[in-house]
This record gives sequence, C-alpha cells and structure tokens, in this order.
Amino acid sequence: VQLQACGGGVVQTGGSLRLSCVPSGRTFIRAAMGWFLQAPGKEREFVAAISGSGTRTFYADSVKDRFTISRDNAKDTVNLQMTSLKPEDTAIYYCAARQSYSGNVYYTRQKEYDYWGQGTLVTVSS
Repeated sequence: VQLQACGGGVVQTGGSLRLSCVPSGRTFIRAAMGWFLQAPGKEREFVAAISGSGTRTFYADSVKDRFTISRDNAKDTVNLQMTSLKPEDTAIYYCAARQSYSGNVYYTRQKEYDYWGQGTLVTVSS
C-alpha cells in the first residue's frame, strides 16, 4: 500500500498550487486523510484534515482561508488546493491516511495516521 503525493513545484509569492494524494494497493475513499508539512530544519506539522465521509474538514491556523482540502472519490484522491502562497509555506508536504473508515471524524495528530506518502516539495519564492 502506497500513497503518492504529487503536484509540488516552485511558485511565486501569491501564487497557487494543487497537491494530490493518490493511493495504490487499496482504496482510501472512506478513510480520514490529512496533509502535513515539514519546513527546512523543523519538525513535521499538521496542515489540513478531512473526514472519511468528506463532510468535515479542519485546518491549521496558518493556512486557514488559503488552503482547501477535498476528496475526489471518483479518482480516489485527496487534494490540497493552496492559494495566496507565502515563502513560509515552503516545505515538503506529506499526505497521510487512516487505515479504516472514520465516518465524520477527522484527525490532526501524526500518530493517528497509518499510511504516509513520500512527500512533495513546495517552494514559494519571494
């Protein structure tokens, strides 16, 4: 079972990117999923989460109103739309998934996730 995070790249301040998390080996359509980031020299931290049902989302204060997490069940992917990007958003972004269906619950702590992608680098230039 693998999660592949893709869509990273280099963008100027104020620009937008969309990250996608694509699973292989099993489906995560009904599993809670989340995005985390690790900036250079810092620990990995929470960015956004979505419930298994897709009806509930939660964001870190630093990205609220700029990032949107969503599910595309037809493609079995979870996306992170990032807008108004800032240099401080520069980091490796990781997607994560719970093993089982979580209903309307989302998760914000790393230890609550069972599967992790390899990360995709987002660089925001000033």
